[in-house]
Amino acid sequence: MRSVNIKQELLKELIERGALFFSSHSGGKDSQAMFSYLRTMIPKDQLIVIHAHLPEVEWEGTVDHIGQYLNGHRFEFCQARKTFFEMVEHRQMWPSSSTRQCTSDLKRGPLEKLVRQICRDTGRNLVVNCMGMRAEESPNRAKKPVWKYSKRNSRAGREWYEWLPIHSWSEDEVFQCIKSSGEKPFWTYAEGMKRKSCCFCIMACDSDLKLASKLKPELFKRIVETEKRINHTFRAPTKSKGSRTLDEVLGSSESSLPAR
Repeated sequence: MRSVNIKQELLKELIERGALFFSSHSGGKDSQAMFSYLRTMIPKDQLIVIHAHLPEVEWEGTVDHIGQYLNGHRFEFCQARKTFFEMVEHRQMWPSSSTRQCTSDLKRGPLEKLVRQICRDTGRNLVVNCMGMRAEESPNRAKKPVWKYSKRNSRAGREWYEWLPIHSWSEDEVFQCIKSSGEKPFWTYAEGMKRKSCCFCIMACDSDLKLASKLKPELFKRIVETEKRINHTFRAPTKSKGSRTLDEVLGSSESSLPAR
């Protein structure tokens, strides 16, 4: 396994200062491997697993899967006040790559609120927020700093850092870490899904969307019906093909919504 990607002296200092390390866990392969990796370095009482639960659009068994491999670590999960579909209905638009309210409002915001609450409850204000983003996933993620001070969250006496412990790992290394830990990846990978996020993700490839439509036909139907009702497509328009409904993207319809 790779060596830690921040200076050992810094990691040791943070641990000695009583930092709380929060391992953000979606149930997917990257966050699972990251937590397994963090367990080898961080004392158990300083490592907390956190999860943003997404009712209606989260794969069945996510929370149980995370809980299966906790190895005695504390596990906390939160939920936004609004659901994914409530957010869409309010905006009359789906999220997009440039306006990812599903991430900010349903995941990041509730998770940061949970971390702040745990800090208040424990009286410990040194935070290291760990996320499983990898450079291999996309050009944007490749540009993300492995370690940074969060000025936005360093308030009310808190000192908050963001850390991407497996940023340089390959997909093979991720699966190997899970295997060597005696664990199994989430069940959707065995079904053929390349990523594990929401059942249907605006960033998903066509093959994942097609497979999700078979595994979750009722949810697929709900998305298509919502597209038509709000007159806005789940997938953003492209220069070559314009605006297409989700069933068009997957090749099951010939009708089209006007561009918006």
